[in-house]
Amino acid sequence: MARPMNADELLAFLTGEPTHTGKLATIRADGRAHVAPVWFALDTSTAAADSPIGDVVFNTGTDTLKGRNLQRDPRVSICIDDEVPPFSFVTIDGIATVSAVLDDVVHWATLIAGRYMGQENAAAFGRRNGVPGELVVRLRPTEIVAVAGLAE
Repeated sequence: MARPMNADELLAFLTGEPTHTGKLATIRADGRAHVAPVWFALDTSTAAADSPIGDVVFNTGTDTLKGRNLQRDPRVSICIDDEVPPFSFVTIDGIATVSAVLDDVVHWATLIAGRYMGQENAAAFGRRNGVPGELVVRLRPTEIVAVAGLAE
């Protein structure tokens, strides 16, 4: 039976193995939703009472559809799900901030690449993705729904 995740389960789901991708929803200029997969990491150093997991951090290009959407309207949602039984998911609504500060872009591109491509490939992917024209995006959660065991 489906049940809410506790705080430890939530953090483990978002940071542990297997590494899940996020499906990010942004708002197009005409109001329609745009959904795209993203690699992400958590910045738990920003955790607070209003954001117990900290910020969800990812990279995108300045001129991509999601990059343009985020710069125009910072309201976003992201869904991270486990596609293996018994199935679990986390949805996070919040406000995004974007930065083109190259040191931050490189830092987060490298850290995120390590999660998804392995530490042995992190530096190479960090250099590839940590370049001018890329953004680091921080999603500050305003609402989190975390459910485990949908098929139990």
